[in-house]
Amino acid sequence: MNNKQNNKITSRDVDFAKWYTDVVTAAHLAAYSNTKGCTVFEPNGYAIWENIQKELDSKFKETGHVNVYMPLLIPENLLKKEGELVEGFAPEVAWVTKGGSKELDERLCIRPTSETLFSDYYRTVVSSYRDLPKLYNQWCNVLRWEKETRPFLRSREFLWQEGHTVHETREEAEAETLNMLNIYNNFFHDYLAIPSIVGRKTEKEKFAGAEYTYTVESLMYNGVALQSATSHYFGQKFSKAYDIKFTNRENKLEYPYQTSWGATTRMIGALIMVHSDDYGLVLPPKIAPNKVVIIPIGNDLEVMSLANDYLDKLKKEGISAYIDNSDKTPGYKFAEAEVLGIPVRIEIGKRDLENNMITLVRRDTREKREVFTNTDIIHDVKLLLEDIQRDMYDRALRRREEMTYTCTDIEEFKDIINNRPGFIKAMWCGDPECEAKIKEIRGCKSRCIPFNEEKIDDKCIVCGKEAKELVIWGIQY
Repeated sequence: MNNKQNNKITSRDVDFAKWYTDVVTAAHLAAYSNTKGCTVFEPNGYAIWENIQKELDSKFKETGHVNVYMPLLIPENLLKKEGELVEGFAPEVAWVTKGGSKELDERLCIRPTSETLFSDYYRTVVSSYRDLPKLYNQWCNVLRWEKETRPFLRSREFLWQEGHTVHETREEAEAETLNMLNIYNNFFHDYLAIPSIVGRKTEKEKFAGAEYTYTVESLMYNGVALQSATSHYFGQKFSKAYDIKFTNRENKLEYPYQTSWGATTRMIGALIMVHSDDYGLVLPPKIAPNKVVIIPIGNDLEVMSLANDYLDKLKKEGISAYIDNSDKTPGYKFAEAEVLGIPVRIEIGKRDLENNMITLVRRDTREKREVFTNTDIIHDVKLLLEDIQRDMYDRALRRREEMTYTCTDIEEFKDIINNRPGFIKAMWCGDPECEAKIKEIRGCKSRCIPFNEEKIDDKCIVCGKEAKELVIWGIQY
């Protein structure tokens, strides 16, 4: 299409980074702010986040979790109680040192994460096994002083949810960690139409202060990996650091077991980079704020009457839709609907109605289909939305499989990373030095140690010694 609306977007195969920024801008998802490293969430972008929030929140609540809200500021002494966390986040922490014109007696950290706040709070409300478990989640913003930023993917201030739970036993806490990981993984599959790989992070890549970290890893269109959600098992590290104790069933004092888990607005970035194309945004129907746009061609009374009839019927079926009755040209409206990623477009023209026809257009493939007006259009739309959701996942899965390599030779490994990046399955001995040597290859990192993967070789791909684990490797955002 030669419409100006589409010409604003660079081809993703020419310059992927520029393409990404162009889609974000053209679809009015986010705008740059005069606050360096921070972005403005425009209505279209925030609406996607609201839908993500709505769906995930309902799933958290189905599993017994409730929402709370913690302070934005953390006293320095509180932050320092867990040493690994302090060390891990020190380079990214922003500090408040003045209140008005007065120097503060103690610096206040703007939260980069909230483990310290939750732990301090749990110390005051947990005293008996009868108080457990505490299954809390919060939706909030955090601040991390990132050097390089990109809308949704990495910014200094971003939106997220962070769950923080306390349990009576290790088994219960470990089950929580896995359960939340599965909720994220299923959400990516069922709602975002993004195939993901789940597994455990290496010691080097785990969350600061965690005993171990589970992760959801996704592969973008350009072969770069994105850590999409994480779930951490803390054991008793934080409960000991913050002196959280409870009387157990044997009437003895014990430290409880904790977890945390979270996902961020980078999910919007993943949606863009996995599904979108040179015509703009492509959204899975289940997460799209508007699932259908009706475009009347002309202002003919019969055309407008049918458009309004379809709109009423769609809304009654719980399908979000709107009529574009602006004075823009039909071609511009079509292009704009594509840029915005509306899953289904209904085109209604006077000439078509003379033949008792309308046109249905699916955004993901841009295929058009003429349909008789005397058929059940709403039923057809519902089926089409289901097809789009399924097909988007299948296409993303096929591309991921095409860009997933099995490798036993380090030279082949280097060639893949340098020339055709993607996920690489390769064996590792467990030595951090070998992991560090892999990182020297274009910044390639271990993504995860996947669950239930078979050995592909007996030797570590770096040192040739006996391998302990299969690892998924890749370049990351």
